[in-house]
Amino acid sequence: MTFNLRFGVTTALALALSAGLVSAQDKSIIVQSTTSTANSGLYDYLLPIFAEQTGIQVNVVAVGTGQAIKNARNCDGDVLLVHAKPAEEQFVADGMGVERFDLMYNDFVIVGPNEDPAGVAGMTDAQDSLEKIAGSGALFASRGDDSGTHKKEMLLWADTDVNPADGSGEWYRETGSGMGATLNAGVGMDAYVMTDRATWISFENKGDFEIQVEGDEDLFNQYGVILVNPEKCENVDAESGQAFVDWLISDAGQQAIGDYKLNGQQLFFPNAE
Repeated sequence: MTFNLRFGVTTALALALSAGLVSAQDKSIIVQSTTSTANSGLYDYLLPIFAEQTGIQVNVVAVGTGQAIKNARNCDGDVLLVHAKPAEEQFVADGMGVERFDLMYNDFVIVGPNEDPAGVAGMTDAQDSLEKIAGSGALFASRGDDSGTHKKEMLLWADTDVNPADGSGEWYRETGSGMGATLNAGVGMDAYVMTDRATWISFENKGDFEIQVEGDEDLFNQYGVILVNPEKCENVDAESGQAFVDWLISDAGQQAIGDYKLNGQQLFFPNAE
């Protein structure tokens, strides 16, 4: 069924567009998305290209991954684009998504003040660096919002001997905010922060902060894209939504993702199969 839906709706949309039966102004979709793809400027680059080729306008709701998935479960959107693979796979297993596709990746990094009070600069083991930060008494700012970044952070802490909840409100500060706001808070209080690299590259209020920890394979950050199941959510525009998914994982979409750079740095690396 997934195969037929994926290719059937895309073919139907292409035929309708070519026959003049669908007005470009009438076609729009909602993408429930993680914040990093929006804050990095990726959508500002990609969406005009997609709209020019298809006439479909894409409206992005940029929230933490956990909230994006909740919104999609509530049928508030046509496409889900986030970065928490186990939660994405569960979304599909529960029948809320048609099929999940790997889309692109980058990595997480731990940033902190130049004076590096925990002495973690240059470390490549994420768990060891977190233990060292906790043991030093230095501050650590966490999103604490069930985002993809927060989910990854919790997985890393789970592989240490530290329960950050024991330090909540003391050395461990939970902002309950998005990545940009958490970085601002971290810079303001000289606290270490785990962030995706794309957001860090595009973040302008770095102060004296630098990347202190990077290079651990456990910091790999995979993004996925899913069409919300129209059989569960009757308001889903399956034709336009699948057209967007198909374009993102096509050679043209993957090339566009790879071409997006900021300050000469590539922010996302396409890896759809």
